[in-house]
Amino acid sequence: MTETGTAGVEASDAEAKEVEAPDAAAAETDQQGFRVKLANFEGPFDLLLNLISQHRLDVTEVALHAVTDEFIAYTREMGAELGLEQTTEFLVIAATLLDLKAARLLPTGEVDDPEDLALLEARDLLFARLLQYRAYKQVAALFGELEAAALQRYPRAVSLEQRFTALLPEVTLGVDANGFAEVAVAALTPRPVPTVGLDHLHDMHNVSVPGQARRMATLLSAQPGVWLTFRDLVADCVNGLEVVGSFLGLLELFRERAVVFEQPEALGELQVSWTGERETDDLSMEKAEDYE
Repeated sequence: MTETGTAGVEASDAEAKEVEAPDAAAAETDQQGFRVKLANFEGPFDLLLNLISQHRLDVTEVALHAVTDEFIAYTREMGAELGLEQTTEFLVIAATLLDLKAARLLPTGEVDDPEDLALLEARDLLFARLLQYRAYKQVAALFGELEAAALQRYPRAVSLEQRFTALLPEVTLGVDANGFAEVAVAALTPRPVPTVGLDHLHDMHNVSVPGQARRMATLLSAQPGVWLTFRDLVADCVNGLEVVGSFLGLLELFRERAVVFEQPEALGELQVSWTGERETDDLSMEKAEDYE
């Protein structure tokens, strides 16, 4: 594979000042590490990665074979001092850059071939891996700073002096013996057995259905032939039982043919009218007494 570096923008150490603060700090710490010298870039390897990740240097303009040759020379120079972790890290990054460069060489624009589309997606994933590596480097540098700062802190190795251990604050309870006695009595007194009342289940107010029937007959017979609504007839009722008793009383009056019902609309107002066929004194309330 033949790769040539074009005469692009020179990326010297001065350009490191224009990179973000964490990136510049990371590049500055690697001044004594692996450095790259190309036709269009000269500086630390981490700075090269930062410029590529920030799109300030196109990966297609980087001669990766030259970078690889320089790293091999660097490993030979360092010998046993170069750790396996740094070597493995370079191989992973170099492979990522190589795949990224190959993907960048694909033509841009609309892609119809699924294989080309897959390569473009792989290119984005490779670039994401490069950004992830950059983030790991920044976090590792931050952890190093925190570790260095923590080494400057020392815990207290001696116990508290005897003259301070005896300095106990005065305990203020605010409750005397009588107060404790009242609390004990309240805690030890047996609780009453809970009971459930039945008043809410049934109104104890007695309602007479015959009485409500006579009351309805009195109201209706006073206006014979006039239609009165059921709402008007029960307007004086004080509770729901009286309303129910009034309705049952009207049913008894209907049984005696003393009243007629009319409901113009479904679920509408119920209207009642006195027929005048029976006198109120002649009405029989024997059936109504069955409700008692």
